[in-house]
Amino acid sequence: MELPTRYLSAREAADRLGISVATLYAYVSRGLLRSEAVDDGSRARRYYAEDVEALRSRKEMRRDPESGAQNALSYGMPVLESAITLIEDGCLFYRGYDALGLAQQRSVEEVASLIWLDHLDPGDLFAQGGDAQAPAPQLEALDAVQHPIECYQATLARAAAGDLAAYLTTPEAMAATGARILHRLVAATTRQPVATSIAQALQGACAPGQPASVELFSAALILCADHELNVSAFTARCVASAGSTPYAVVIAGLAALQGHRHGGHTERVGHLLREANDGIAGAVASYLRQGASIPGFGHRLYPDGDPRARLLLEMVNARYANAAIPALANELRRTVHALTGAQPTVDFALEVMARTLELPPHAALALFALGRTIGWIGHAIEQAATEQLIRPRARYVGAQGRTL
Repeated sequence: MELPTRYLSAREAADRLGISVATLYAYVSRGLLRSEAVDDGSRARRYYAEDVEALRSRKEMRRDPESGAQNALSYGMPVLESAITLIEDGCLFYRGYDALGLAQQRSVEEVASLIWLDHLDPGDLFAQGGDAQAPAPQLEALDAVQHPIECYQATLARAAAGDLAAYLTTPEAMAATGARILHRLVAATTRQPVATSIAQALQGACAPGQPASVELFSAALILCADHELNVSAFTARCVASAGSTPYAVVIAGLAALQGHRHGGHTERVGHLLREANDGIAGAVASYLRQGASIPGFGHRLYPDGDPRARLLLEMVNARYANAAIPALANELRRTVHALTGAQPTVDFALEVMARTLELPPHAALALFALGRTIGWIGHAIEQAATEQLIRPRARYVGAQGRTL
């Protein structure tokens, strides 16, 4: 019987740990590993792959601390504690709540309050934290900046100089600063102050005449709000650990997000969709022939498919069932899955949404950045509470003993 990918047989688990099957059984009896019966009528048991990998990482760390620490920084064992986001069994949770449920039932402001202050009632957080309580953003100076990341960074660098309250470090004060930052970024996107909810402001300015899209904007930002300790979140925590303001934290997070291995991957997805418009088979073949991965498909943390993408694409299809872009995207998904088994990621879903709504270039990345700003602020608040500087050590591998 072929076991699901999240489980291992006794032999596979023992081989990964470099132990005998008898020792594996001993580990289970000591509570180091979880096992359960295989539902095939046999006496065989299966073992949770995540338990095996975590135990293997701990053993590696004890055996070779330098190597273990190095591996931990690349999809390895956890390097710090966080109470914000859990990714487990193909599901995403924000502070214990199913993120997909939040995306369908709660507002952006409510989820921001949850991630920042651990409750779903924002109260007057955004009324106090909005642009009405801060110097007005100089939107006219941003028109010459075309890319949203540079636009957002310029907006925040300018605003930070006049926002002395950003130096306050209580969770409540940092959350208020986060609300001001988020409103500024939305205002820079819509070119007008935020007078409604964030989702309504984006829909009104970016997709006028399409009221059904307000739920898409809300869901997109919520689904992108946080994703555990990815590269931009880790960058944000490092900057926050130095005692920098939330403005500096978000500017740094934006710099990391822009990279093509992170949020900037949406740009590659956009190129794929343009190619697919001229022929799906040819577009997919061009990547496969080069031995390249297909942009927007396959996520290491979601072997059975990215739940964020699944929900957002379902919402797009439900509201724009007869539109050309969703139809193209659905056929592309079927083709890629049939050939590679890979499922779409949130990058793909964001780009499909942006093109369906006929949003401006780079809009998918802009939505990603707006949503992820919530998570960066949350990580800044959490890191500030520890009063600890993140300062890993490097293992020197260069030349030694040189003389002039």
